[in-house]
Amino acid sequence: MEKIVKRSILHMLDPMPNNSPFDVNMAVDAGFDFLMPYSNVKLDNIHGLTQDAIFSRGPSGVKRTGIFIGGRDMALAMEMLKTAKEAMVPPFEISVFADPSGAFTTAAALVACVERELKAKHGKELKECKALVFGGTGPVGIATGVISSIVGAETVLVDHLSASNANDTAKEYNRWFSSDLQGAKASNNQEKIELISDVDIIFCTAKAGIQVLDTEVLKHALKLKVAGDVNAVPPVGIEGIQREDFGTPLLAVDGAVGVGSLAVGNIKYRLQQVLLKSMLATKKPLYLDFRDAFAHARKIV
Repeated sequence: MEKIVKRSILHMLDPMPNNSPFDVNMAVDAGFDFLMPYSNVKLDNIHGLTQDAIFSRGPSGVKRTGIFIGGRDMALAMEMLKTAKEAMVPPFEISVFADPSGAFTTAAALVACVERELKAKHGKELKECKALVFGGTGPVGIATGVISSIVGAETVLVDHLSASNANDTAKEYNRWFSSDLQGAKASNNQEKIELISDVDIIFCTAKAGIQVLDTEVLKHALKLKVAGDVNAVPPVGIEGIQREDFGTPLLAVDGAVGVGSLAVGNIKYRLQQVLLKSMLATKKPLYLDFRDAFAHARKIV
């Protein structure tokens, strides 16, 4: 009798009204045969959905089955990942990958790119540096801040409107991940100048199409070594960084270099592909989050 090879299925669970087309495209290109998107998924739905997925295919089928967790909330995505893992009943176990808004893979790629240039151009480690994350209370900003902090950089999340919001966000994620984030506000150029005057690293993860730092402000960052910007929509987040830059000198600050959005995006794309493909190749279940993303991003760069 001919052995039937079960087709691969990725269940895409998202608390938002719709799943990300980007993630759908990535999953297809990674080799999954079928995708099943679920929208408006609540945390208390995760246990039941996970067990429906694992018990319907048998021990061989679960190796060809995975769960992808999307959304926009890093803490919720991590709770969903944890709940899905707790719902497994060995040998009925499947791999789960959390990447809300692509924040985990984008942040991992950004920090890894900046880390590479920091070492190559300045002989420095992240743990020796002070970093600012502009747009630090959004999904990518939070993930960037957490990764930067847990590898040792003194890291500040910067909100453009509210110091309280930045501090509350920092405290919340410090509790979650044992990071050591701080918060700050920068709603005008003077506040930005005061913040950047003694930093080694600037991460810009603000909303697309918003310029956070112009050259007149940036020239006050006298200790700046590397700046990374993920904004690909004109105007770029940091004036003077071109989208293709990867270690290109910043004219506004002597000795500093920039990493642009397309350079980060190339690593992010490759990283997400690697992680999705690993779910199909593994012989034991994987539970992938921002820490796994950063470990793989370091290898890619």
